[in-house]
Amino acid sequence: MCSRVTLFIVQAKPQETDRLQRVVARLVATSPAGVNLLLIGGFRYRLLDNSQRFSVDIDYHWGGDLGAKQGELLSLCRRVILGRVRRELGYAGSASARTGPDSDSPNARFIDLRFWKDDLQIEIPLEVTQIICLDPPTLRTAGGTVHLTPSDADLIESKVLAVLNRIFIQHRDLVDLFLYGDRLRPDSAARLQQKVARMKLRLESIARRLQDLQEHGNYHAAAIQKVIAEQMDATVAQQMNAGGGGRAILDAALKLLTRVCPT
Repeated sequence: MCSRVTLFIVQAKPQETDRLQRVVARLVATSPAGVNLLLIGGFRYRLLDNSQRFSVDIDYHWGGDLGAKQGELLSLCRRVILGRVRRELGYAGSASARTGPDSDSPNARFIDLRFWKDDLQIEIPLEVTQIICLDPPTLRTAGGTVHLTPSDADLIESKVLAVLNRIFIQHRDLVDLFLYGDRLRPDSAARLQQKVARMKLRLESIARRLQDLQEHGNYHAAAIQKVIAEQMDATVAQQMNAGGGGRAILDAALKLLTRVCPT
């Protein structure tokens, strides 16, 4: 007779993922591999701007060879980060370069960090990519650690471009546009026109994306609602829902996009 063993994996709370991300980001920022590496994305907003949205990954901008930087960071993860996370937070872990169809982009490289403790498992993708920056990098601090990051304008403009250029929309980008749209500058429309030209992003593609957001509003509002439920601080999620939830966020993001996007 064979016996069956069922393994139950506990879903990690966003706060626990956030604890791990902060350790990883601190160690990257204080290592030679982190020199001139710019922290970007949702976790940058969480760490440096007290965003009320939890992030699922850690993103960096690198202006050089992405494959070489991926290798440096993978070595750092295996030599330093996994051991420090074990000592500081009690998690065992592994790090691997991502392979497969979703790892073939010429504009991004990924490292998959996995941590586990008892029956809890947490995955944190670490992405190295390239965004267009018109401003010099800025220095920011978190808990005494210095992080290099793009300007506020370059970062929020990169969110606009992500909404326009991704094959599949990541609705967390629309939430970040709602949260940090006030970081756009009076000349952001002109700046975005420069960036769109450098990316060779066709105006017809931009128009189709904006049209899709408008014509399939119910779908996009529901997807934003899921981000609110899964990635926002609980009290903030209640406030957002009281103010219209996913539909209100979508409408606000669309208003912003319509104002600054090249047409």
